[in-house]
Amino acid sequence: MPWWGGWKNRGVKTFEELFAELQAKAAAGTPGSGTVAALERGVHFIGKKVVEEAAESWMAAEHEGRERAAEEISQLLYQTQVLMLATGLDLKDVYRHL
Repeated sequence: MPWWGGWKNRGVKTFEELFAELQAKAAAGTPGSGTVAALERGVHFIGKKVVEEAAESWMAAEHEGRERAAEEISQLLYQTQVLMLATGLDLKDVYRHL
């Protein structure tokens, strides 16, 4: 079992599960979804959110401790996945470059 395997019972998502959830919201055009709203605003808007969350991740890591850094990094990963959706990228497209 992977190290994160026990988290499923506690409602914790993996990177892949989050991406699948965001894909479904985007495809359905889920009303009231922040993801759908961001996608409607486009790549420029989402790109600015990625930059904002990257800066906040850095500041949290440097000045606010592990828990705040983890929270900000999770928001950065979310915004990055939204940017992936906006540009038509899938996980495999990104994983090829890791």
